[in-house]
Amino acid sequence: MPIKVLIVDDTILYRKVIGDILKEESDIEVVGTANNGRIAISRIESLKPDLLTLDIEMPVCNGLEVLEYLKENHPQTGAIMLSSLTRKGGDMTMKALELGAFDFMPKPEGGSMAENQAFIKKDLIAKIRMYARRHLLKRLLQGEAPQTAPNRSAPGYTPRAASALQSPTGVLTQPVASKKRHFSSTIIAIGISTGGPNALSRMLPMLTAPIGVPIVIVQHMPPLFTKSLADSLNNKCSLNVKEAEDGEILSNDVVYIAPGGKQMKIIANPGGHGKIKITDDAPENNCKPSADYLFRSVAGVYQERATGVIMTGMGNDGTKGLRLIKRHGSPVIAQDEESCVVYGMPKEAVNAGVVDISLPLDRIAAEIVKTIKNA
Repeated sequence: MPIKVLIVDDTILYRKVIGDILKEESDIEVVGTANNGRIAISRIESLKPDLLTLDIEMPVCNGLEVLEYLKENHPQTGAIMLSSLTRKGGDMTMKALELGAFDFMPKPEGGSMAENQAFIKKDLIAKIRMYARRHLLKRLLQGEAPQTAPNRSAPGYTPRAASALQSPTGVLTQPVASKKRHFSSTIIAIGISTGGPNALSRMLPMLTAPIGVPIVIVQHMPPLFTKSLADSLNNKCSLNVKEAEDGEILSNDVVYIAPGGKQMKIIANPGGHGKIKITDDAPENNCKPSADYLFRSVAGVYQERATGVIMTGMGNDGTKGLRLIKRHGSPVIAQDEESCVVYGMPKEAVNAGVVDISLPLDRIAAEIVKTIKNA
């Protein structure tokens, strides 16, 4: 069955562009549109969509108010937010994710109509299909069988049993050999994507200062949004959380989040701790910032004194860099499938044989502490 989508945006141009794009996809059904949150709420009751594409800033009733309504009255209805590339848009997006939005995408600014349409199509369709997979999985786990037999070749079908141990080639890769570990970790490196803000807001507060090491994070996000994420997390954590700056010397008990739209690596520093280098190098795995880019540098500088962590997210970013971390004898932790919003990045690392342990989200912090103490 196609996933049913309600388009909510106060701009007629965006409603038309998104509607035209989605109507081209056989596995997506546009059931209606709304130009503000109040109308959206009335149409949710009558149209019963599975998912909303939801503008944040709207008159009468904004996207955050719609999410509060969904959380209270229709928790099975998801939302993908469309946000403006502004600091205000970033702050509101963090609140939207806290309220349960599945994911977000920035509205394109500048460029031709054709370029903007291509941007929306590439990003939004992928996110909708990822939501459709998770939506179906939740229904199956709750014992709610689909009305019709699912099409195994359809983009929205990914059964848990088929995804658990299969690599892209269909064969589980042999584990990467690692050296025996004799040292405790002096840096924690985390790669995370879809579902990341909420996962980090649960996991990082469990790391109570002082932990005695710095943490460096790549969260796939565009510019401005990473600053909003850092500020939001900083309000929840005993550790200091900030957006990383070029040339900073890493300090213990500080969490550094790579700036959106840039690459971040760690370079050696004579004083002992590494130093942050922010670059405009090309994307890796279509990601900028990229977890592979960060992990590779951490492996080179810290070798056997690092901990790699791979968490919820779409795609395979991080696996190659974790392979290097693992070969130095450093531990690698993955978030398990059940607690991931999207079991993509951790799955690829597990399949590549570079993960030492897969854990539920609420147990990752304790495992990180063990690697710091080499327990």
